[in-house]
Amino acid sequence: MSRIGKKPVPIPDGVQVKIENGTMYFKGPKGELTFSPHRDMIVEINGKEIIVKRPTDTKFHKSLHGTTRQLIYNAVIGVKDGFKKELEVQGAGYKVSKQGNALVLNVGFSHEVKVTPPDGIEFKVSGPIKTTGADKYIIEVLGADKYLVGETAAKIRRIRPQDPYKAKGIKYVGEHIRRKAGKAGAKGA
Repeated sequence: MSRIGKKPVPIPDGVQVKIENGTMYFKGPKGELTFSPHRDMIVEINGKEIIVKRPTDTKFHKSLHGTTRQLIYNAVIGVKDGFKKELEVQGAGYKVSKQGNALVLNVGFSHEVKVTPPDGIEFKVSGPIKTTGADKYIIEVLGADKYLVGETAAKIRRIRPQDPYKAKGIKYVGEHIRRKAGKAGAKGA
């Protein structure tokens, strides 16, 4: 049996979970989410915990068991506490600001890049933080849906990934980018 799949998912105080017509509804202080588990998975609510069972021990059902349990767990944590990804923007002349809900990035292009958040996602910007080189900005991507938070952060990072030569661009906070040396120049002739 799956080690993760057989662990029950506790339902914390302030979170409501209900199952209707094969769809799960999660409601908490950080928002609302829905999740439709695979039709073969058996999901039950027993008091203050959710239990996921599989019908057979086939390879397919074994693979679904732990995944289904973890997706339910992520939904419960998301509506209770929410998820956050932090991005760091650094470069000479680079600026980050908010216009309403949207994020406006000036990251070395001839135009501003405007990123509108999908439903359920919020942006927070802090900066400029003075460093020895160029100013640094921190972008926080917040939301209840773990997948959507990660996907939105990845889309922002893709706008201008950090350059390994000059160390300017967008990267995750804590991400290590290996620096590369530039050209050595002409060797004596």
